[in-house]
Amino acid sequence: MVGSSDRATLRALLDTAVAPLSNLTHTVLSQAFERLGMPAIPQNAGSKPARVEQSLQQVPDTELPRLAQRVLQQQDFPFPVCPPLRHQLEDLLWEEGAPPGIPKKARRELARALYLPDLTQHHDRFLHLLDRLWVIEGPDLSFDEFSALLLNGTRPVTLKDLIEKHVFRNEEDWSTERLFDSLGAFEAGDARFARFLEGLVSADVLLDEHLQEKTASTINDHLRAHGIELRQTGNDGGYPLFTLVSTRLHSSRKPKNIIFASLGKPDIRFRSSVDNDIEIVGGRPGATLVYDREIPVEGLRWRDLHRWWQDTHGFNSESDAGEDLYQRLLRSLPGNSPGQRNLFTAYRTARPFCADDLALLPEVWLHWDPKTVKERGPEALLRSRMDFLLLLPFGQRVVLEIDGVQHYTRDNGRTPDTAKYADMVAADRDLKLRGYEVFRFGHDELKRPEDAKDLLLQFIPDMFSRFRVRL
Repeated sequence: MVGSSDRATLRALLDTAVAPLSNLTHTVLSQAFERLGMPAIPQNAGSKPARVEQSLQQVPDTELPRLAQRVLQQQDFPFPVCPPLRHQLEDLLWEEGAPPGIPKKARRELARALYLPDLTQHHDRFLHLLDRLWVIEGPDLSFDEFSALLLNGTRPVTLKDLIEKHVFRNEEDWSTERLFDSLGAFEAGDARFARFLEGLVSADVLLDEHLQEKTASTINDHLRAHGIELRQTGNDGGYPLFTLVSTRLHSSRKPKNIIFASLGKPDIRFRSSVDNDIEIVGGRPGATLVYDREIPVEGLRWRDLHRWWQDTHGFNSESDAGEDLYQRLLRSLPGNSPGQRNLFTAYRTARPFCADDLALLPEVWLHWDPKTVKERGPEALLRSRMDFLLLLPFGQRVVLEIDGVQHYTRDNGRTPDTAKYADMVAADRDLKLRGYEVFRFGHDELKRPEDAKDLLLQFIPDMFSRFRVRL
């Protein structure tokens, strides 16, 4: 998801990227519009450049990131995107998924610690990684420049030529630091540098599991002090698969089941405790929702929920599924907390809705115990449910809680209850130790819908900025 301040930049980059479409015939241009998902412009609407311009102008800002992704996926048809432009588009699209900042000093120190011949044992594989993430083929040449070079029998020396000479043929010429410097790795954005490190220790480059682990360990020696590390998160054909994650987040573990929006306390049983397969027993069908799909690294979006709802409820369109799910989520909000309802509707409607926005999950079960608090006694788990949960990029979890008088009083609000307050702050501490960030709102702040809207228009951008989420 690209921030609103970057959408003008993204549109300008896409204007350059799709400009070569005007070199196609009118018929092929129409096919290219369809393939790229751009609005169709009739052939009689003007010249080919005018058709391209009109089509791009009709793409809404919210759809620009998806258009950019489709452009980047093109190979030979309808046009290749030159590496510098491709990298600019990628950097904008990747910015939200960037890990915590990787300082230049740490980058340089880890480069000095890496032995380059270890990384370059398989030349073609190493070059493929470099070509995917860096510009190594040199500048694009005009037809006249290319013709002049052919007549002279020469061509400019590219970074790829230098790598083949000083890294492959004469492997002691360049250090890893020199290579990183030549690639621009020390100045690159955090997301690109993270992908580079993940690629260096991947089975696409290193065909030796021991060397993969050794290289990851060397890199981690210089990253852990900054709250990040390469962690094995899976396997790739039997080889370990490493992902750069934050070590400051206990919740780097991915959620397995999200139980939310229940209309009462669910009756849960395990169909298989080994596989963590759960089942909701009894009650009205659909009274409790269980989202059991994988949570993307970029966080859980409304679009993910809409597609899940569409698949499980047989809707013909994603938009119809999204509206039905929204109404179902509204029904789960407690009737005695208008502030909670106002916050939920304001989150969805305060800004123009975009399916790529992060989803706000209401009434999420944190703990579940078949016994009541009274039955369990002192060992009872604190706070069974969270008012709202946001699953942000890189495993970050944010809880929003609405505090009414019942949180710190008894006798229907007539008597202060310090024990209730103590339980509440203890539960907050427990959540934070588990890797959640908790933000509390007073019910009076959200008493009126317009109050909730004004508050969220200020709070959400500030909160997302804190967690490196782009609006």
